[in-house]
Amino acid sequence: MSHSFSRRDFLRRTVLTSAGLWAAAPYVTSGLRAAAAGESLRHASFGAGGMAASDIDGLTRRGGAKLVAVADVDLAYAEALKKKFPDVKIYQDWRVLLDQEKSIQSVNVSVPDHMHGPIAMAALQLGMNVYCQKPLTHDLYETRRLTEVAREKKLVTQMGIQIHSSGVYRQAVAMIQGGAIGKVKEVHAFSDGKWGGDSSPRPARADSVPASFDWSLWLGIAAERPFIGEGYYHPGNWRKRLDFGTGTFGDMGCHIYDPVFKALALTSPLSVRSEGPTPSEWNWAINAVVHYVFPGTAFTDGKTVKVTWYDGDARPPQEVQALLGEDKLPGQGSVFLGTKGVMVLPHIGSAQLYPEKDFEGYQRPKVEEQDHWQQYVDACLGQGKTSANFDYSGPLTEAILLGTVACRFPKTTLDWNAKQLQFTNVKEANPFVRRTYRQGWEVKGLS
Repeated sequence: MSHSFSRRDFLRRTVLTSAGLWAAAPYVTSGLRAAAAGESLRHASFGAGGMAASDIDGLTRRGGAKLVAVADVDLAYAEALKKKFPDVKIYQDWRVLLDQEKSIQSVNVSVPDHMHGPIAMAALQLGMNVYCQKPLTHDLYETRRLTEVAREKKLVTQMGIQIHSSGVYRQAVAMIQGGAIGKVKEVHAFSDGKWGGDSSPRPARADSVPASFDWSLWLGIAAERPFIGEGYYHPGNWRKRLDFGTGTFGDMGCHIYDPVFKALALTSPLSVRSEGPTPSEWNWAINAVVHYVFPGTAFTDGKTVKVTWYDGDARPPQEVQALLGEDKLPGQGSVFLGTKGVMVLPHIGSAQLYPEKDFEGYQRPKVEEQDHWQQYVDACLGQGKTSANFDYSGPLTEAILLGTVACRFPKTTLDWNAKQLQFTNVKEANPFVRRTYRQGWEVKGLS
């Protein structure tokens, strides 16, 4: 099957017209030739600075992947990347990169949260393997669809929760599953991050857009609005803004919930309830307290298990902290309360067991440190599998994003039907499961 088509044809096939008509032909995954033995994986990056630069380094430093092209809405970042990769091709529009670079086998999506879903989906539809930063997407529906399409096409995927592959997290998972503290009764997870908390209205001004920056491309699927400078959106404060980021919870929750999710073999939660402040019209709040009820598993005590999230200045109740004796909770991490003891897992550090006297002589399981990026590259080259593929990281992200929806409905228990992807008792929450894309930016498989 031939895949040579013009930029205009690609845009017609990848993005719906203003009339909402889709004209894409089916895509055969096997049409992209896999790397032969001894060849490097032909790789492209969406994003050039910040976390994208870290992902590029992680994916290419051992030589298994070759950076062929990069797309960044801010060409200043892309040009800076050429100092390290002089032969890389630079694009400003991610759609044009996908149109022009026919031989790309793999991509990383390391851009603001709101564009994870559209870019990753477009790459998956073209049969490309995808390494996508956390959270997997901005909205629940996007996460579910990426998971389904990646599975259908049998593509290699990995979410950028690199601590998942670290020795300290892997050891903590092994300790919980090995019964070090017995069956887990409940978990408290927390971060002192403060991506949000601004209750002031959006500045009523329109600033000049930098010459190297394409504001409309940066907005992508989001509704049009004036550009505001001084870092209000770009390059970092978008995490605080409702339409673009997912606040502290979305930013850190996928990291800190990861070992909880893995250790307890959690699935979709049954309900979620926020006791913290609500977002403002434009920005996420901080000091969240979000209670989850998950179905019980082989590693939990009872038919259900409670997991609670705290961020900003919010922390687990004093009776939980008292279980640590004179020790203090770390700034970020989790506390597992078990039938035989307590585990505190810092982000990022070795797990600590309490009461300490009960664990004298405890032999920790031996685990190997793994390279999260190289694991993905190797899997793309047919060597092994990824440990945070979308079948794992999709449900993890869905759980986190449920918490962000709950924050909009404080002191209200939201009952969740994962199969139907909807709240069953608070219908007003369902519109936040799936956003409406800006006209002309609708993407096949998501719109």
